[in-house]
Amino acid sequence: MKHLMRILSVEEIADNIFEMVLSGEITKEMKVSGQFVHIRVSPYTENVLRRPISIANVDADKETLTIIFRAEGDGTTKMSKMQVGDDLDVLTPLGNGYPLEDFNHVLLVGGGIGVPPLHELSKQLNARGVKTTHVLGFNSKKDVFYEDEFNALGDTYITTADGTYGKEGFVTDQIELLETEFDQFYACGPKVMLKVLNDSMDIDGYISLEERMGCGIGVCYACVVPKPDGSYAKICSDGPVFKKGEILL
Repeated sequence: MKHLMRILSVEEIADNIFEMVLSGEITKEMKVSGQFVHIRVSPYTENVLRRPISIANVDADKETLTIIFRAEGDGTTKMSKMQVGDDLDVLTPLGNGYPLEDFNHVLLVGGGIGVPPLHELSKQLNARGVKTTHVLGFNSKKDVFYEDEFNALGDTYITTADGTYGKEGFVTDQIELLETEFDQFYACGPKVMLKVLNDSMDIDGYISLEERMGCGIGVCYACVVPKPDGSYAKICSDGPVFKKGEILL
């Protein structure tokens, strides 16, 4: 599960949002969208905990994977300054991802840095003949990324909280305007967004949580979330993808 992956490129694609392409043979085993990588950003003790980053794209033939992250803390800021040719210490593939089913038309909903894993998911759904529509929410125009990439996979709608791009408001405002009937929804983003979708959508779906983690493999219990029966699920190993209603938000 531990691998050294070579950095092929690092690029800032939105305000403090970075796309990093990595190479390594482990990509041939990365077949489930929604899983994540757990990255060691420094050999020193001030960054002893790894950073969980979702996977935006996998190309097994080229042995590459793409991650997208926000440089907001010391660890991810260090990642954003790494150079082409550097090696990253990575644990992957981790977690349970999105189950793929043969539907006609599904809705993908992403918020902020929760958008990236939906790209690989949409690719895999398209490959199965499933039509995808995407609603992606950001705070402002400067935060928007991957609009063209999603448009290449299906109808894509952008919302911004401040109205500087796309529709002003939140993803739910745009969803209410869609006249299409969807078979299922898939979502990833902030908990407040996921809770609204979990409580308001009248179709089945799956949600993916963003969470800080300790070990990333279900040992330390640092990333638990309550379930309706009073027990707890570990986001890193039981998730990060859960069925609608499976956990309490």
